[in-house]
Amino acid sequence: MPPAAGTNLGYTPPDGGWGWAVVLGAFISIGFSYAFPKSLTIYFKEIQEYFSVSYSEIAWVSSVMLATMYAGGPISSILVNRYGSRPVVLVGGLMVCTAMVLASFGSTIIHLYLCVGVIGGFGLALNLQPALTIIGTYFQVKRPLANGLAMTGSPVILFTLAPLNQLLFDTFGWRGSFQILGSIVLNCCVAGALMRPVNKHVQPKPNSESPQFNSAAAKDAAPADPSEESGNLQTEGNQNESKGQGQVQKLIDFSLFKHRGFLIYLAGNVVMFFGFFAPVVFLAPYARHQGNDEYSAAFLLSIFALADMFIRPATGFIGNTKWIRPRIQYFFSFAVSYNGVCHLLCPLASGYVGLVVYAIFFGLGFGMVSALLFEVLMDLVGAHRFSSAVGLVTIIECGPVLLGPPISGALVDIFGEYKYMYYACGLFMLLPGIFFFIMHYYNYKKLDEERRQSVAVEMGTYEEAVQLKMNQDDKTVNETGG
Repeated sequence: MPPAAGTNLGYTPPDGGWGWAVVLGAFISIGFSYAFPKSLTIYFKEIQEYFSVSYSEIAWVSSVMLATMYAGGPISSILVNRYGSRPVVLVGGLMVCTAMVLASFGSTIIHLYLCVGVIGGFGLALNLQPALTIIGTYFQVKRPLANGLAMTGSPVILFTLAPLNQLLFDTFGWRGSFQILGSIVLNCCVAGALMRPVNKHVQPKPNSESPQFNSAAAKDAAPADPSEESGNLQTEGNQNESKGQGQVQKLIDFSLFKHRGFLIYLAGNVVMFFGFFAPVVFLAPYARHQGNDEYSAAFLLSIFALADMFIRPATGFIGNTKWIRPRIQYFFSFAVSYNGVCHLLCPLASGYVGLVVYAIFFGLGFGMVSALLFEVLMDLVGAHRFSSAVGLVTIIECGPVLLGPPISGALVDIFGEYKYMYYACGLFMLLPGIFFFIMHYYNYKKLDEERRQSVAVEMGTYEEAVQLKMNQDDKTVNETGG
């Protein structure tokens, strides 16, 4: 039977030790990658007035930064495959620092687009992918827990940067604040320094020399890796690994577009991301639209962040249990569907108390999806192909990430009500969630069939080998007797 995606590493991950320092580095790197573009919105009002531009024009700064971060995924993956995670994260931290310092001298909004959006966004791409990739090289049994802890960096750093940015803004203005933020983001270089390459010379798995049919290795690995049952066992992908690929294929694995689990993940996520970020962006404006003051509206984001901060590590613990880990794709499907239901029910929330309840439940759902988002991808394609997979996924997802909030905003402009925007986002989340449930049921069923076929082939091969050995022994005996 082909080894599970999660076990096809050629070595046994330490599942601890220095790996926890790597998780801390990933916590910092991932946190800045996701929180930094959101935290910059505090400066938008003054920058908007300074450059005399519209709200939509200034809002593109964060949108371009996020979209560039996603679009830079394949380049980041190629660099990680070529040079490893540590140097790529170090360069990324320096790029974001440089971008913020250059932006502080900006004289036009285009200058900010190029510096903060393009240069800074690409620097964040060099921080995100390596941090996600290296966790899979250090962890196997505890990987969902490690991923959950690392992904907690986003709400924690956002929760920290929000009041800090307000303090910097009140003291130094947006130009001085950008220069200070450039120095703060150099902490990503510290995070990169923690990402020491894993020692791959630790107790290789028995019988790992057979990349295609190795039931012994899969059996031995079963207690250590509960996700074995949900890894994609397609022989085609393993054959490509064993035969070798061209130079370009080694840097970015395009054969993933023939991978059943990867295609399911990609199709659902493209739709999901149209409604993933918009509810966060419009939460405070929606509260103000209902007549709440600015501070009460901003406090909803703090409540959302606290719920998000709590649920991410909890999701990692739950995902690592023996009941959830073998079928973790169903857990992700539930999390996506749960978000959709929350958004569909949001317009029914009455008063500020209703919005607080919505912010709590939305924060829990958002945190669950965020904690599982990359873990389930690694579970499908394996840690050895994850770097290429996340690069291909992010560049395709950059379109929905860039267009989702503007499309949602257009619905508000057209109808003059936020409820239609929340209905649309709810459908964008609920439909992919249902799609994931159905397709992963199909995928798990196909995996079970492939396992049984592989075992039958191995048993047949074993019986043929025994019969051949017996025939050879009989022939030897006959020749000796003659």
